[in-house]
Amino acid sequence: MDDGRQAKWWSRPATGRPGRDEPESRGGGEGDAPSVRPDSPAPTGGAAPAPADGPAPLVGQEPQEPAPSRPAGPPLHEPDVYSTPPYGGPGPWAPAPPVQRPTPAHGTPVPPQAVPPQAVPLPPQPSPVTPQATPVPSSSSQWLQYDPWGAPGQPLTQVGPPAGTEPGSRKNRRGGAFAGMLLLALVASGIGGGVGAYVERTGGLTTVELPQASHDNGDRAPESVAGIAASALPSVVTLHVSGTAESGTGTGFVLDARGHILTNNHVVAPAGSSGDITVTFSSGETAAAELVGKDSGYDLAVVRVKGVSGLKPLPLGNSDNVRVGDPVVAIGAPFDLSNTVTSGIISAKQRPITAGGEKGDGSDISYVDALQTDAPINPGNSGGPLVDTQAHVIGINSAIRAADSGKGTERGGQSGSIGLGFAIPINQGKRVAEELINTGKATHPVIGVTLDMKFTGDGAKVGEKGPEDGPAVTKGGPAAKAGIRSGDVITEVQGQRVHSGEELIVKIRAHRPGDRLELRLTRGGEERSVTLTLGSASGT
Repeated sequence: MDDGRQAKWWSRPATGRPGRDEPESRGGGEGDAPSVRPDSPAPTGGAAPAPADGPAPLVGQEPQEPAPSRPAGPPLHEPDVYSTPPYGGPGPWAPAPPVQRPTPAHGTPVPPQAVPPQAVPLPPQPSPVTPQATPVPSSSSQWLQYDPWGAPGQPLTQVGPPAGTEPGSRKNRRGGAFAGMLLLALVASGIGGGVGAYVERTGGLTTVELPQASHDNGDRAPESVAGIAASALPSVVTLHVSGTAESGTGTGFVLDARGHILTNNHVVAPAGSSGDITVTFSSGETAAAELVGKDSGYDLAVVRVKGVSGLKPLPLGNSDNVRVGDPVVAIGAPFDLSNTVTSGIISAKQRPITAGGEKGDGSDISYVDALQTDAPINPGNSGGPLVDTQAHVIGINSAIRAADSGKGTERGGQSGSIGLGFAIPINQGKRVAEELINTGKATHPVIGVTLDMKFTGDGAKVGEKGPEDGPAVTKGGPAAKAGIRSGDVITEVQGQRVHSGEELIVKIRAHRPGDRLELRLTRGGEERSVTLTLGSASGT
């Protein structure tokens, strides 16, 4: 070393035996006598002392890590007061031989290990000679950093395993790694749960676009329900009627460009003589209407709006051409839901029905030889059109069978549709509407007899007395001219069977005044046929 100290005789500098490849052993035999006297100075220079028990490093080879130094402890022998070698006082340790990592069997090299970090210096052990730490050179050579006089705990002299490889340190590392893995698992599970919840609520992480048909021009076949509705709706209106005691909602349809609208009598009846009638068109426009004429026997009425232009009349069909099973469409405002369209078929023809009778005196009873349909009709549909596949009116929706009453046909039954709806044939409606527009009143065809409405047998029986105890057969009337007498039972009209007085009235009113009819009747158990010409009477 260059610190100016004298080397002991056992220091064995590398220059003592030049030219040897193997270092001498540390044996204490006579053949191993030192070649340097104890009092001779230690060689100096840039050459490092040769190791005692290992081969010298080759030129250009990285010095290997030295083996761990012997741990400090109590001396193996009693101290020698005379300092006689080799049991004299402690001196500096001899230079440690270079350490080479062993090569495994078959010449497989072991991967190099990391150089342990600089250990914290330990307090020096008590010794007669106090070594001084020498600053570690900045050279990358291992031997230039080695100081045999350094304090214990310095690099290449640390006792025990390298720093950071202690069992406790491994446990700490394992515990930290386990904690990290556990934290990562918790975070991953939380993220996964959040993503799962989002996917469940939104259906995915991306925007969902469902396939859809392209936009069409909206055209439909004219004979389809949509085509019929598109053609008829502009001519259908909703009526709101209010009077001093009651109010109501119904439907009507435009008859001509002058503003005449046909509807049911029971729709406008709440207005009385001083109530208000408001018409709402399918476009949403409204207008006030006035009553033109009504007839309770036919349950028909005509109102008129003024100051409205561009009205589209709804074409009228021929109800005599209707056949059972023909498709039909009903349009109206059930429960004030305007522009409602339903469809069905004609279920039956010439269905004799009576409706009304709320007043008790029979003045509000209507007799209709109706068209029956299963197209849904509900309160508010009254007065609306029943149209065929050509969007022509074949009937006026007027009555439904109420399931909760069981007493027959009722107008505006609140039970709703059960598939039994009835419409006034448009042939009859057309004649009545023309009379109401032209004269304000309608005429009824009559045969000139008073019927016994309490008769329970089969057929319509002529009564014994007429109004105010007058004769049951009107003198000079159609029945008297045909030879009909009191007590006769009429069983057929134009070949159609009659089972009651109501049916006879319905069959008669299905015709016009002046029509000729053939009747069959029984008198005293004998059947006979008669022919008569219908008379006329003013309606109410």
